[in-house]
Amino acid sequence: MIKLTQNIISILVLVLLSNYSFGKNISKSNRIIDGDTIVLNSKKIRFHGIDTPETHQKCKNDKGILYACGLRATKELRKIIGTNKVICQKKTTDRYRRSISVCFVNGKDINSLMVKSGWALAYRKYSNDYIKEEEEAKKKKIGLWAGQFIPPWKWRRLKR
Repeated sequence: MIKLTQNIISILVLVLLSNYSFGKNISKSNRIIDGDTIVLNSKKIRFHGIDTPETHQKCKNDKGILYACGLRATKELRKIIGTNKVICQKKTTDRYRRSISVCFVNGKDINSLMVKSGWALAYRKYSNDYIKEEEEAKKKKIGLWAGQFIPPWKWRRLKR
């Protein structure tokens, strides 16, 4: 009986230490696609509850000069993640078969950090999770809020 219990405990420990445990993915390597999408362990992951400018999207800074805000949002995500491991908790799957997830680096919610920094917007169509962070960034006039921009969901619609 004791040996059986020890085997069960050993199996549980292995499961907990594996890369896929209880809906979490721990990255060994990841790739950043844009400000709200990464590839983690060969799976495309879209950040839940946020939206960032598209890669080719332009915005105006506080002086009215156009800049590549989509690339700037991607740069912010690279800065947040750095060389650290990313852990994602899947919430659902979208129509493109991407995992819609809340992701963490060093225990901090990446989705929240992107919105707090002003380089992502709360995606109210799908969630109310990051509205407070967006209002904070807007009040501080940081990131996108320092200038003028078209929300990414409207920009995509205009480009179709």
